[in-house]
Amino acid sequence: MSVMPDPVEPEYFLDSFPRDDFPAYLWVERPENMPKDAWTTETTHRDGQQGGLPLTTEQSLKIYDLFCRFTGDSGAIRQAEFFAYRPSDRAALEGAMERYASGAPIEPTTWIRATTKDVRLIARLGVRETGMLASASDYHTFHKFKPGGRKQAADAYLDAVKMTLDAGIRPRLHFEDATRAPLDFLKPFIDTVLAISASYGPDLRPKFRICDTMGLGLPYDDVALPRSIPRLFAEMRKLGLHPEDLEFHPHNDTHLVVANCLAAIRSGCGVINGTLLGKGERSGNAPLEGVLLHLIGMGYFREKRPDFRVLNDLADLYATMGEALPAKYPLFGRDAHRTRAGVHADGLNKFWWMYAPFNVPQLLGRPLEVSLTKESGLGGLIFLIRQHLGVDLPKDDPGLLAVHAWVMAEFDGGRQTSIEWEELEPVVAAHIATPAAD
Repeated sequence: MSVMPDPVEPEYFLDSFPRDDFPAYLWVERPENMPKDAWTTETTHRDGQQGGLPLTTEQSLKIYDLFCRFTGDSGAIRQAEFFAYRPSDRAALEGAMERYASGAPIEPTTWIRATTKDVRLIARLGVRETGMLASASDYHTFHKFKPGGRKQAADAYLDAVKMTLDAGIRPRLHFEDATRAPLDFLKPFIDTVLAISASYGPDLRPKFRICDTMGLGLPYDDVALPRSIPRLFAEMRKLGLHPEDLEFHPHNDTHLVVANCLAAIRSGCGVINGTLLGKGERSGNAPLEGVLLHLIGMGYFREKRPDFRVLNDLADLYATMGEALPAKYPLFGRDAHRTRAGVHADGLNKFWWMYAPFNVPQLLGRPLEVSLTKESGLGGLIFLIRQHLGVDLPKDDPGLLAVHAWVMAEFDGGRQTSIEWEELEPVVAAHIATPAAD
């Protein structure tokens, strides 16, 4: 029978869970294909709008400015893509380009369909790079085109790529539905694009965005293509593509969006495309704040970090637009760091690290919170009173017991909703003396 050690001091695994940083990855063996550098790009002004976030020019620029505040000089977000079809979108693009020319850290790019008509639309806008929708699966190539098929689709895309290069704009091919696409389409198409672009010089070297459009990708290398994200990026690297040539753009339809992003990075993709706070079609795009939290844990952004506290302002802005985050949205939802369980509140009172994944107040600018229910117990009350009044009460304090009796009477009387501090404060004031203000 093994003997359990009984140390004098607790083991907190501080190498993995540092007190002043996000949880760190301690590699047993660092994945050999992980890029030296990795970063993200933003698609709120494109896919966020496409997913039901209609933006005025003013709102678009407010959001862009918040993105710039968030990333600062960390390099965490390097580009943001804009629609160019409507006057309000073109005005937002122009405003972002003016800011970028004046030193803003995020380069504005455009998003178009891979058609010569759309290339003509952006040729004189002054952008240096454009995304180009190139649907890649047979679900698309056989049913979007008439008479349909891979070759007809590829020929149309290649005409647009050539025109883009001639206009002095770097093409970024977006392979829509790549996790249902045959390599027999992707490989020869990529080879041809690389060959066409070779004579235009390194500044116009194309990029390729792998899109998990329906959220069907899997983060495992022991499942078959086209669903395996690691295998898909391994095939891209075999074609001579570098990490900075590759982006991953997944959706969250089957709950695997962040896991797939991390699998892509581990397999040699250098760039994740998504949205801060996860806005986007259907179940949303990759939430870049979640991806970046993990990239920091992996060892990226050691010198300079994005400021996650800025995202509270972005969440507030979305709320004013009628697009508030779900209450339980990770990290920045109203209830993301709120407990209603008495045992958890008691743990927060005794040693708050017990129920915090990291230093949430310092890193996110969010408080650890308690809402009272019939299960909250005295621990929840003690936590709230200490948090709001700076008074630390023992469990047998008569005033505390009186307030707790009021709380329990509310729920014994059939109340179903939790009690927040705003409602509790006058009850506390009636029963508990607080220190006079200086």
